[in-house]
Amino acid sequence: MKFTKDNITQELLTRLKNGDMLAFDQVYEIYSHKLFSFVFKILKDETDADDIVQEVFVKIWESRDKLKDHKLLNSYIFTIAYNHSISLIRKRISNKKYMDHLKNSSVIQTTPTTINEIEYNELASKVEKLIANLPERQKQVYILHREKGLTYPEIAEQMGISKNTVENHMVKALKYLHQNLDNSMLINILFIHLFL
Repeated sequence: MKFTKDNITQELLTRLKNGDMLAFDQVYEIYSHKLFSFVFKILKDETDADDIVQEVFVKIWESRDKLKDHKLLNSYIFTIAYNHSISLIRKRISNKKYMDHLKNSSVIQTTPTTINEIEYNELASKVEKLIANLPERQKQVYILHREKGLTYPEIAEQMGISKNTVENHMVKALKYLHQNLDNSMLINILFIHLFL
C-alpha cells in the first residue's frame, strides 16, 4: 500500500501515541521523502538533510503522547524540520565565529586541564558504551553514517538492505542514544559536539 498524508487518521495517530512502532513506520513512510526534500532545499546538503529528518522523527517519537489532532500533524512535522534546520544553520555560523575567535586568541594554545581531560574521557567513554550496546544492525548503520560519513543509499547498498530500512535503523539508534543521554547536561553537550 502506498501511504500518503491522507492515510493519517485519528486512529493511526492514537496508535502512534500508544507506542505502536508499526504506526510510527507508516508515518515515517508517508513523510520521510517529502521532509528530506524540504530540508535539503534549506540546507543544500544531503547528509545534513538526512540527519535532520532522523532528528525530526526522534522528536515525534519522544513527544508522541502530546500529539492530538491528526489534521495538524503535517504542519507540526514540517515546523519541527524547519526549526531544526534553522538551528543547525545558526550553530554553524556561531561555531565559525567561535573558531575564528579562538584562532586569534591565546585560548587555542592552551592545553586542557587534567579535570577537563578526565571529564571528556568519561563522557566520551559513556557515549562509546551506548553505541556498543546498540543492536548490531543499528550500530552498523550508525557507525557507517556518523563515523564513516556514508550516505543512506551507500549504506543500503553496502549492507544489502533498503534505504528506508537504513533510515529506520538510524531513527531507532538516535532515539536510544537521546533517551540515555537526557539525564546529564554535560553528556548532551558532548553528544552535540561529537555527533551533530
